[in-house]
Order: sequence, then structure tokens, then C-alpha cells
Amino acid sequence: MIIKGNFLYTSSIDEFVVKEQVYLVVKDGKIEDFYETLPTEYAEEKITDYGTAIIIPAFNDLHIHAPQLINRGVGFDKELLPWLETYTFPVEAKYQDMAFADRAYKLFLNRLWAVGTMRFSAFATLHKEATWHFMELTEQSGLSAYIGKVNMDRNSPDILCEKTDVSLAETEELIVKCNEELKHVNYILTPRFVPSTTEEMMTGLGKLGEKYDLPVQSHLSENRSEVAWVKELHPTIKTYTDVYNEFGLMRQDKTIMAHSIYLSEEEKALLAEKGVMLAHCAQSNADLSSGVMPLRKNLEMGLRCCIASDIAGSHTPDMNRHIAASIELSKINWLSHPEEKALQLPEALFLATKQSGSFFGKVGSFEKGYDFDALVIETDEMNGMLPRTPFEKLEQYIYDGDDRNILARYCKGAYVTKPFELS
Repeated sequence: MIIKGNFLYTSSIDEFVVKEQVYLVVKDGKIEDFYETLPTEYAEEKITDYGTAIIIPAFNDLHIHAPQLINRGVGFDKELLPWLETYTFPVEAKYQDMAFADRAYKLFLNRLWAVGTMRFSAFATLHKEATWHFMELTEQSGLSAYIGKVNMDRNSPDILCEKTDVSLAETEELIVKCNEELKHVNYILTPRFVPSTTEEMMTGLGKLGEKYDLPVQSHLSENRSEVAWVKELHPTIKTYTDVYNEFGLMRQDKTIMAHSIYLSEEEKALLAEKGVMLAHCAQSNADLSSGVMPLRKNLEMGLRCCIASDIAGSHTPDMNRHIAASIELSKINWLSHPEEKALQLPEALFLATKQSGSFFGKVGSFEKGYDFDALVIETDEMNGMLPRTPFEKLEQYIYDGDDRNILARYCKGAYVTKPFELS
């Protein structure tokens, strides 16, 4: 596959690359090389020319609650814990109805496709059948994902509170089935968060992680009330982070922890040592009055951080809007913490593409050997009457673009069309 166009990507958080009107050769779904003039060996190959459009790496969202997309924008006058009880849990309970789950998950996958999120790591619900169906639908969609059945066996509504042994058995059943039958979906252990999982549950999940060499996703230090609650539940364990580590749920280089706002220096040192990916959810943290992650400080400490959506703690799955929100929140934070330099757009793009993509392997850049995951974007509404540089087009898309600006989507080198038609 040979594509001609204007390519923009980040090879590191400090290096932003723009290649204008060049040819990109993709072989077996992976980046081969760029050429200003095509070698003669490619003279007879078909070329897809995207003209003045820009081509960027597709987005990867490492923290998203798939069942809650249909709940977006609802209940944000409440803080985290009351919001969960009033809105989140009642909606998730509906996923025991397979017809409801089928439509909701198809809507979710269609929306992620539309907004250019080609890979994601998602919380499902605790329902085994609905979670498996979600995995199958994702496999069919052309997208790629980590998906986990949520585990909850305490401090949850009766309809969403599992028996520990049943939850662990169903989790293992899904792990085995996923490994045997799916190519584009991988299993990720998903304890909802410490308050909703007993020590027995966390111990069992830790053992499954070791047995099957699995990644883990959960929440960490999102809200002050939540942090205090964890301390009440585990008074003999020093910190929230240590609770996960105690039960084998801080797996080396295989763990995603969302939010991570209220962390001690000791916790940050452990997270850095374990190579944990911290999913920064700026819009969600503002919507639910949770707080501000000191993103710049964390990056300077060498912590792995990425930008994620946290639907429906946030009000949109559009990753361009989360890039913008992360930049905006960092600017507000800079006003009161001038030592923490505000985030720049190329840095934020890195966190939503190559950094988040690293959880999947060589994903999120246009460097040689990387999977070709890409979005083709055009923001020109004046038909060339107001010239814009490729970077200016990127800026307009990040701050005001939507799915109408995306001309084409690629995942693993394949052109991806809308997954499902719904009436």
C-alpha cells in the first residue's frame, strides 16, 4: 500500500515530525519507509493520494467504560461516588439484557470508529455473556482492544455484587475463550477499584494475572473521598497504590491506572518502578470535580502518562477533545503552579498516540516497523481560499474538529469502514 500526503506524528514527546507531500510505503500492515520520490520498484503500484489533507496516527484510548457511552453528559452536578450510585450502576445493571447490550455496544463501537479511536482498553460490566458479546463485536469491527469483565464483590448494589468464586471462575473462562478465539481483542484484568473488590478477589485476580501473563486496568486516587475510603478499608496498608501492589495487581509494564491525582512521592516512585501507565482524564476530572493530575511533574519524574477519555466520567469519547482539555487544564494549573509548564499540542498528541499506543506494541507513530494506524483529516472549509499549513490544520482539528473531518481510518494497515448499521 502506498499513500501520498502530509504526515504529522511524534517520535518522542520532544520531537514533532511533519513530512509534506511524501509517499509512505506500508507492507503487511506495517510502516516500511517514506520517500520524496518513489523508487522504480514501486512504479506500477497503486497510489492513494490524499492531496492537501493531513494524516496523523489514529488515537488509542486506554481508559474507557464501554457500557457508559450511552450515559455521557448525565449527572455532572455530583461528585464521583454519588454519581456512581445514581447513574453509573443503574445503567450497567441493564447489561444483563442481551438485546440492550447488543445495541449499546454496537453504538459504542460505531462512535469510536467515527471519532478515530482505532484501539482502546475498555471496562465492560460484570455480566459474562454481555462481555463476551462485546468482545465478539469488537473483533468484527476492525478495531483492536483490550477488554475486561469488571470484578465487583463488595460495596456495590445487590444487582451488581458478585460472589467472589463465581466472578473469578467467569473471568478465567473469558480469558481462555478470548485467547483461543480472538485475534484483535485481548483480555485485561479489570477490578473496578479497591472499594468494590475484596482481598480474596484481588488475590485471585493477581494469581490469574500471573498464570496467563495478563495486563491489569483499574482506578487509582481519583477523588479525595475515595482515597479516604480505601484507607478505612485497608488501614494496615500504607497507601492506595500499595493495596494494588500487595495483591499482585501492579504487573510490571502491564498495568493501566486511571486518574492518579492524589499520589505521594513514595507512590509515584513505586508506579515508576513498575512501569505503570497513568491514564490522565482531564475532562472527566473536571466534570466530576475530582481534581487536577500534576501531569508535567509526573512526566518529569519519568512516569508513563497518556491521555484518555474515561467515558462517561467525561462527556465525549472524542480524543481530539481530550487532547484539547488536557492542554487547557494544564494552562489553568500553570497559573497557580508556574513551575509546572503548560502542555504543548505536540506533547499532548504524543500522549494520545505513541505513548498510549505503546501499550499495544509498536503503535501510534509513523516510524519504520510501526503498525499503520492512521486518520486522514481535512479541515479546509474555504476550498483553498485560506491557505493553512499542515500544523494549523492539526490545531483546528484538535480544538474544533469532529468525525466529519475524518476522511479515512486505518488500523493495522487495513482501511476500516463503519462497523455496524443500526436502525
